[in-house]
Amino acid sequence: VNLASSPFRPVMLATPTDSDELKNYSPSDYSAEWKWDGMRVQATSEKGVARIYSRTGDDISHSFPDLLSAMSFEGCIDGELLVGRHKNGAMDVGTFSDLQQRLNRKTVSAKKQAEFPVFVRAYDLLQQGHEDLRKLPFSARRNRLESFVKALPADRFDLSEQIHFDSWKQIAEMRASKPDPVIEGVMLKRNDSEYVPGRPKGPWFKWKQDPMLIDAVLMYAQRGHGKRSGYYSDYTFGVWTGAPDDPQIVPVGKAYFGFTDDELKQIDKFVRDNTVDRFGPVRAVRAEPDHGLVLEIAFEGLNKSARHKSGVAMRFPRISRLRWDKPAREADRLEALEALLS
Repeated sequence: VNLASSPFRPVMLATPTDSDELKNYSPSDYSAEWKWDGMRVQATSEKGVARIYSRTGDDISHSFPDLLSAMSFEGCIDGELLVGRHKNGAMDVGTFSDLQQRLNRKTVSAKKQAEFPVFVRAYDLLQQGHEDLRKLPFSARRNRLESFVKALPADRFDLSEQIHFDSWKQIAEMRASKPDPVIEGVMLKRNDSEYVPGRPKGPWFKWKQDPMLIDAVLMYAQRGHGKRSGYYSDYTFGVWTGAPDDPQIVPVGKAYFGFTDDELKQIDKFVRDNTVDRFGPVRAVRAEPDHGLVLEIAFEGLNKSARHKSGVAMRFPRISRLRWDKPAREADRLEALEALLS
């Protein structure tokens, strides 16, 4: 296969932002669209060679033969890979948990393809025929994209909706009342921005939803790697379940960042002083209602999971704060997480 006929083009990334930073910019210079919780991909088809790339340039075409077969165009689309079905003129979008059923597979059965059909929500058009569009302003590329997507199969490609707004306050309100649970924030793109590789500050911003927070109890710790190899820096945490007068702890996630070097040393000392068992490089830590280290955990979302004993799986968990002040028995219960699923 001649990859030169359908090459990967280095992606442009957005800079995280918030309401305070956006005050330095004019809303009229930007367009907005929803940020979907899927997988950023590049769908490229040139001279009969079709390829699907991850954001890092890995060829993942083999995992998505259903999408690949619909790529008969000549061009390069930057977008979000999602699971969804075309119903009543629009896509019914699945969760990231649904998408995980299609990721990292060497072969995909016809049954999986039917149960979890994928499509691309198009954000940008980098190439159209023989013309490289990356030097054009975003507004011009967007106009090209709108016409381009109209000619593609509606069950495999659709257009990322643009959100009309007049002020940062207005977009903040819309972000807070997102119309779909699979949305994780908003993207803001300067109308005059070229498509350049990397993460330049100013042309594109991502304003993600505020993270969810729970209080959990440290259960296990594992030695880290590299400069952390002398410390226990990878943590499994859990929440309470069962009868209130006889609570049991169940693991709900792992985290290995979000803390300072000083906090790492504090946690490491707690682990060593409170080890109750060892399994190779892993230490089990005392975690009882009257004794344990409470960690405030921030995460981006929650999915049902048959693979986990707790029945839930977190998206991007990290340690937000160490709650030395909080008794272990006051950490959250599994029911609190289950309520977030509804």
